[in-house]
Amino acid sequence: MKKDISRWLVLVGFILVCLLVEIIGGWLTGTSVLTWYPSLKKASFNPPSWVFGPVWTILYVMIAISGWSIFCTRKSNKRKLALIIYGLQLILNLLWSFLFFFLRSPLLGLLDIGILLVSIAWAAILFWPLSRIAFWLLIPYFLWTAYASILNLSIVLQN
Repeated sequence: MKKDISRWLVLVGFILVCLLVEIIGGWLTGTSVLTWYPSLKKASFNPPSWVFGPVWTILYVMIAISGWSIFCTRKSNKRKLALIIYGLQLILNLLWSFLFFFLRSPLLGLLDIGILLVSIAWAAILFWPLSRIAFWLLIPYFLWTAYASILNLSIVLQN
């Protein structure tokens, strides 16, 4: 019983950490999303700005559950490395908002998002033998980030 409660508290912790990344990223984004960002030339397939918030909220919850699923697996060196790469991708995710929006540097954002994509893929590969659910929960995140990287590249090329 006590172990079950602590397990659910860890899930809450993972969700809170991921939502904190979203909140800080949103604050960083808010510094220029209403002023600088609208002035940029964007791809014709760029979604309206209101789409990003709900999509990212869903993705962050999925990312949290994915990390929690790995945390709940048996302790091992594979688990430890998987969690380190998981943490790295969260840092890179937050860094993108800082570079792209706060510093207003699509080029630095593009460099970061490329590394972010690699780190998400690496995390997913590490997750596969530990938890198939954790692996599959990262796939929409990877696909959305790949799409975002194309949008980022389009902005770099057009501006």
